[in-house]
Amino acid sequence: MTNCHTPVPLRTLICLLIIATMSGCARHAHPQSPTPPQSSQAPQAGSGCLPTHDGFLRARLRGASDLDIDWTDAQLQCDGGPRPDRSGIRVTFAGLTPRDHRRLRFVFGMAPGRAAGTSRGVPVNVTVIFEGQGRLYSTRGEDKCTIDELTESPIAGAAHERRVAGRGFCVAAAAAADGGEGLLLSRFDFAGRMSDE
Repeated sequence: MTNCHTPVPLRTLICLLIIATMSGCARHAHPQSPTPPQSSQAPQAGSGCLPTHDGFLRARLRGASDLDIDWTDAQLQCDGGPRPDRSGIRVTFAGLTPRDHRRLRFVFGMAPGRAAGTSRGVPVNVTVIFEGQGRLYSTRGEDKCTIDELTESPIAGAAHERRVAGRGFCVAAAAAADGGEGLLLSRFDFAGRMSDE
């Protein structure tokens, strides 16, 4: 995987899209029967994010798609962990889009100033994946998005896991992997989890 401070090559973006799409399929497929289509009348919510039930993701997207995301804990899945070289962390959030109930995934890659506690002005790479649609957007660098304040705290009763919360903004659009119109996250707020293991 790429470093938080290094632009993401197109080949890596395409690989991320394929992996995310396959992992989404694996979670929803039944071993002996085809996956039933999701009903737009009663979309399946996420399995929950934090044991304290206060996980969330809010994001305002404009450009290639105009979406206002407001997922609460039960509506999303979240995960995270350190980068292989321990130079930073990555947290992910997945849920359904508000209008057509398509699966959408956000990946925030960052290198906080401290191993735990509060960091301010943290550069962040943001990747947005529209799973099953072949659409991927990435900021490809640390100069487009910033987390104003990032906090990390232990999760009671969950060894090696921490609650990660942040709020931030982007000043430039994430580029489309196919060269099409970009996607701007003018603001975002989140609270999720990451494992130290």
